Amino acid sequence: MMKIFFETKGKFIVILIVVCQLLIIYCSKQLYPGQSFPNIESKTENKKLKDFLASGTEKVINTRNTSPDEIIKTAKQYLGVPHCMGGTTMKCIDCSGLLVAVFGKHGIQLPHNSEEQARYGKIITRRDELKKGDLVFFIRSYKTRYFITHAGIYIGNNEFIHTSSTVGVTITSLSDPWWTEKFIFGTRLFN
Repeated sequence: MMKIFFETKGKFIVILIVVCQLLIIYCSKQLYPGQSFPNIESKTENKKLKDFLASGTEKVINTRNTSPDEIIKTAKQYLGVPHCMGGTTMKCIDCSGLLVAVFGKHGIQLPHNSEEQARYGKIITRRDELKKGDLVFFIRSYKTRYFITHAGIYIGNNEFIHTSSTVGVTITSLSDPWWTEKFIFGTRLFN
């Protein structure tokens, strides 16, 4: 009699666990249907992502007929500019400052914060769907309270231009092991 009780109880627990897992999957798909985000490694990061998405994303920005190629050409003028936190000039610049400066030269206003910049445009979760001029965002590039910690501009051929704390403004492959494990999504400002 005890054996039957424990076997039944064990099956019930397994069924309960499966149902809970299915509910978690269903609820997370309801939060952002049809999209899965790479490199989310923990419950804390999953919560940060959900909070980020829930607080408002995909704000529209007027690109005033500026082309992605024009943005990339302007960004490349900053190659070699050294890194400094808070910088937005040819003297020194940080990652979000590069986006502020480059887009600003084309009359497009972005906030000077990677996490806030990630709220603009349509979210693209797959690297193979990125197009020239898309913004790319990363997590865990340094310790901070922010979820999004780094930003750059996708220039095509699996490369992005960004400001590295060690070499300044540079072009890097998205396949670079450091950045591959930190890529979270891109956003598309251009139609």
